[in-house]
Amino acid sequence: MKSDDIEQLKELIAFLKENEIAEFDLDRGDLKVRLKFASAVAPPTAAASHVDLAGLARLMGSSTATGLTGHAPVAAPSQSSEAAAAAPDSKEQDEALHIIKSPIVGTFYESPSPGSSAFVSNGDRIEKGQVVCIVEAMKLMNEIEADASGEIVKRLVNNAQPVEYGQPLFAIRIS
Repeated sequence: MKSDDIEQLKELIAFLKENEIAEFDLDRGDLKVRLKFASAVAPPTAAASHVDLAGLARLMGSSTATGLTGHAPVAAPSQSSEAAAAAPDSKEQDEALHIIKSPIVGTFYESPSPGSSAFVSNGDRIEKGQVVCIVEAMKLMNEIEADASGEIVKRLVNNAQPVEYGQPLFAIRIS
């Protein structure tokens, strides 16, 4: 890639983040780019709304948006008044919880091998340094250890789900 192409790619990434576009594919001749950004928004259950990509096409030096696809994240439905009233209490409880985060990018596994029981489950008491899961990165199985002692309140990711650096894996109540 030429330095001009790299600059265009940087501008493209900035544009996508600014417009909160979750996924982007570009197919131009022998250049193929696929970008996927992690988001705090749950995956939409309805069809994603399409974003007007005219500005993006101009950014990429093309007069048309042919071959470009982009999807904006769909906002979660608004909470009911009952759920909104309960939110402050759950937020206070969440603040009291310690979060074990992924130290690397990879794939989360709850057990040492398929068919084995999970390292930990909700309600389990864990000690600092105890293995709570595995994150596979580049065919290496990295054991993730608890960085605090307490009780597992909730597992925040699904088995075999891709995880990002710093992504919350478990919520624990420190004791």
